[in-house]
Amino acid sequence: MSAIRFSYAEVTSIGKLGFWLQFGAEELYLSFVEFPMFEHVTISQITHVVSVSSSRVYWPELDLDLALDTIRNPLARDYHRASYGC
Repeated sequence: MSAIRFSYAEVTSIGKLGFWLQFGAEELYLSFVEFPMFEHVTISQITHVVSVSSSRVYWPELDLDLALDTIRNPLARDYHRASYGC
């Protein structure tokens, strides 16, 4: 039986304009301009990220799921929230 393994996701640095996400061997930058859903959240909420597959990351405290392709190309905007309440 073979195990399914996903890359480890970790926020490595946060600045006033955005943050860096390490996913496996790749480091991706998420700017608050391109990803405004992160701009006014706490450091704890940003740093609590998990990889849910080899191509997606999830922020449980924000109920936010992002495809790596969306992070690489923010114009794709393939993110969703499980709940859309105000």
